[in-house]
Amino acid sequence: MAQDNLAVIRDHYAATNERDFTRALAYYDVDVELLVPPAYLQAGEFRGRDAVGAWFADRFSSFDRDAHFEVKELTELDDGAVLLVADCHARGRKSGVELHDTVVWLYRFTHGKIARVERYASRDEALGATGLSG
Repeated sequence: MAQDNLAVIRDHYAATNERDFTRALAYYDVDVELLVPPAYLQAGEFRGRDAVGAWFADRFSSFDRDAHFEVKELTELDDGAVLLVADCHARGRKSGVELHDTVVWLYRFTHGKIARVERYASRDEALGATGLSG
């Protein structure tokens, strides 16, 4: 199943970059949980596919259509979770300001679907949360 989890995240990001949000959301479990720490805009805990989809839609609405992710690392951990490190390239829809950010997400799965998504400030922080080290 390990390769399946990696394939899910790989295609999830491909779908996101293609603006196929229906396909991207199909990878989420109905009861998915999204955790965004207080250090980030729109922080909080979001539960359910609709709430998580709305959170991501709100984020994307701030950027022009050229916003995309470049996956830098996709690592499956011993428990089947997937660590993703990606560069985000975007331009503000209204401001025109360019944004280049590195995002770190930890994905956990249930029955082949994304069940939990957690945002971290760094790869090492994400690995530390799992009990592993970088």
